[in-house]
Amino acid sequence: MNQIKTNCTRRGILIAVAGFWAACHGALAAPGKAASILVMGDSLSAEYGLPRGTGWVALLQARFKAHGVPGDVINASISGETTSGGLTRLAPLLKQHQPTHVVIELGANDALRGLPLKSSQANLQAMITLSQQAGAKVLLIGMMVPPNYGKRYADDFQSMFPSLARAHHTALVPFLLKGIADRPDARDWFQADGIHPLPKGHPIMLDQVWVALKPQL
Repeated sequence: MNQIKTNCTRRGILIAVAGFWAACHGALAAPGKAASILVMGDSLSAEYGLPRGTGWVALLQARFKAHGVPGDVINASISGETTSGGLTRLAPLLKQHQPTHVVIELGANDALRGLPLKSSQANLQAMITLSQQAGAKVLLIGMMVPPNYGKRYADDFQSMFPSLARAHHTALVPFLLKGIADRPDARDWFQADGIHPLPKGHPIMLDQVWVALKPQL
């Protein structure tokens, strides 16, 4: 009788341990919330001059799938977009898509139009704040302007992005075209306008974004 009681006790302990292990293992294996990435960009993100599906944003969705990361990428980029236009469109997009992450790739067109940097910075700051208040993590993508804009303007423009990232604790890509625009044969990597990379440059752009985005996922 004692032996039966002992066996039952052991069996109960084993069942309890097995159940505890299964519960823990299930918790570790349970998939996290699917990511929803809202990209607010300009022509560099809107596949300007490219075959559909070859831009870095489309490649990001493909990389999600390749890495087994659950999630969707919403490309709300528009060619010619400024920080002012992005700010105007952002709130409705946040409400519609409720993204977990917002990628902001804007500012280059502000510089091309000679808009005041203070306005650009204020618009980007407002976009970051709106996104964070909506519960999204933010990735800010920086750009550079050619030296013919003047050294002071070029320096101030380039430093605007890391300054905002530090102030608002966002992830940062310092320069989206790193590895393309700074190549010795850079001209062979751009379309005829000398501004927009060819399809072969977009995997490099994606790598720049992925390094900063992956830790947030």
